[in-house]
Amino acid sequence: MENNFSEFNIKNENIKKIFGTLDENIKKIEKKFNVSIVERNGTIKIIGNNKDTDMAKKVLVSLNKLCENNESINPSSLDYFLSIKNNEDKNKFITIDNDVICKTFQGKPIKAKTLNQGKYIDSIINNMITFGIGPAGTGKTFLAICMAVKYLRNNDVERIVLTRPAIEAGEKLGFLPGDLQNKIDPYLRPLYDALYTTIGFESFNQYSEKGIIEVVPLAYMRGRTLDSAFIILDEAQNTTFHQMKMFLTRVGFNSKVIVTGDITQIDLPQGTASGLVSVEKILRNIENIGFINLTSVDIVRHPIIQKIVNAYEKYENKSKK
Repeated sequence: MENNFSEFNIKNENIKKIFGTLDENIKKIEKKFNVSIVERNGTIKIIGNNKDTDMAKKVLVSLNKLCENNESINPSSLDYFLSIKNNEDKNKFITIDNDVICKTFQGKPIKAKTLNQGKYIDSIINNMITFGIGPAGTGKTFLAICMAVKYLRNNDVERIVLTRPAIEAGEKLGFLPGDLQNKIDPYLRPLYDALYTTIGFESFNQYSEKGIIEVVPLAYMRGRTLDSAFIILDEAQNTTFHQMKMFLTRVGFNSKVIVTGDITQIDLPQGTASGLVSVEKILRNIENIGFINLTSVDIVRHPIIQKIVNAYEKYENKSKK
């Protein structure tokens, strides 16, 4: 088939972002569409057959729009963008990058990075209770905490309550050094880390001293009713049926509840049913409750994490067969 070419102009500062370090981004696009892409003085030239050059040009134009929104383009976000099948979803992906959830204490804007993450944020806004279910690295916990900080800063809630079940992933709580709080803290560390990122260490300590932010084990939730609070239950796959019921009945007036978990990483004793696995069957049709399923394509950490998750999924599916 005879080769054709397409040309268009891009600002020099955007070209650097689009091409990436050592042209790693542009090499991916060339491989994806079987084209050659060269740049001279701000002019991009795409060489290939008509269909391939047209598709590659659409991708580059979309990436240029992201650059105009001051977004960086890394290998992970490019892989995700290239995996999106239809143009409508591609346009949605570009526009969700315009919506800032909150800013870190250093001023960095936090945004949804995938379409499912955008749906997750919308569910949190529109529902009283949202379940975010998916593998590690999909932003379930971090985005929930960012939304909690946003609601607190806007005075939509009076406090944030973060909780996790203290279930050992192959280790024993009793072997950890220190008193009860010292033993519990390692289980809550990911929640602390996310809070330090969003509000800073000093603000976290101030909020904690005033009781505005609580980070507690799930067992400490029994008997409480939480009004005007943003409540996050993390690692919910390690709750039992009765613990999940207990937690959900703590919710009071003017509160938001986010439940996150990964049903492929259950650390409960063998034969104990996970409360997260059964809850969707029980609550699916109740108004004001949303379920968002995130997948490996929503992993926004290093690209190798997505490959690891996919490899384990294939191995486990093969083992089941």
